[in-house]
Amino acid sequence: MTHSYDLAPAHVRAIAPYQPGKPISELAREFGLAESAIVKLASNENPLGVSPLARQAMQAELAEIARYPDGNGFVLKDAICKRFGVQIDQVVLGNGSNDILELAARAFLQPGVEAVYSQHAFAVYPLVTLAIGARGVSVAARDYGHDLSAMLAAITPDTRMVFIANPNNPTGTLLGKADLLAFLRAVPKHVIVVLDEAYDEYLPDALKAESIGWLTEFENLLVSRTFSKAYGLAGLRVGFALAHPRVADLVNRVRQPFNVNSIALAAAAAALQDVDFVRRTRELNDAGMQQITAGVTALGLSYIPSYGNFVSVRIPDAAAVYRKLLEQGVIVRPVANYEMPEYLRVSIGLESENARFLEVLGAILEG
Repeated sequence: MTHSYDLAPAHVRAIAPYQPGKPISELAREFGLAESAIVKLASNENPLGVSPLARQAMQAELAEIARYPDGNGFVLKDAICKRFGVQIDQVVLGNGSNDILELAARAFLQPGVEAVYSQHAFAVYPLVTLAIGARGVSVAARDYGHDLSAMLAAITPDTRMVFIANPNNPTGTLLGKADLLAFLRAVPKHVIVVLDEAYDEYLPDALKAESIGWLTEFENLLVSRTFSKAYGLAGLRVGFALAHPRVADLVNRVRQPFNVNSIALAAAAAALQDVDFVRRTRELNDAGMQQITAGVTALGLSYIPSYGNFVSVRIPDAAAVYRKLLEQGVIVRPVANYEMPEYLRVSIGLESENARFLEVLGAILEG
């Protein structure tokens, strides 16, 4: 007997659903814990919260909430153009950068073509590829990072897209500017390179890829950014892409009307102006990264050096340790679904949150 759900295309039924970090409220219910006692270091969120300028903009926008948002997002696009020196026809707005990744896939992929991405890279790349019915080609990582030579060799006449995360999630690895530029120059022009820079704001200026400036040279480059991390707007879901006008136009054609809500538009435009908040975010992250990496090293553990706001720590019996951390009200992220079963990814939190994680982890390891 055929059921309605059997009628879904095989490529849809083959998708492994995205696994989000466990919410604080769910853990509180599961173990009978007070929400205030729970430390969440699972989803790479900004422990400082939201920019004061963004908060003011959100409050002001509430008075107009009965109106549809500006479907063209002019105010936010204008702020992006002024900040990054691009033209308005180069900008695509998304409901988070996940939406940008899906829009790019919908615009350029179809059944019978391929998308290339790295092992241990963001789980959404295969998800959006398979959802279109395209073939995903996962290239073995090198030292938990992108092997650009192998990715270049994996490109065929059927390849239409390459996804690159820089820094990469969940490993935190970073590609050098020269290597990335050489890769872009070698990629065939029929292949769109999606450069996912969700964690770019955490990099010191000397390590930033200068990717936006490369848009003038590479018509097949799309740079994806988000307001969910350093800008502290994860709950609002707003991201953007920068690309050649013809590429941006095609991506905008598959974008849903009003895909970014009015409060998110206002908050993101204001957040771009709050340079001080982003500076404090990076300083807190740098200190917290040092705190956690020194702490896990003292516990005899190793980790993958990270350029994001998280670090993946190698822990014996990681699945059991994850469960014991939950029981003590500490949420981190298992990454077995990234072919890293021996690792737990830990987001950088406030000093007190990092200390709580290290304290509980140490007690668990001592047995």
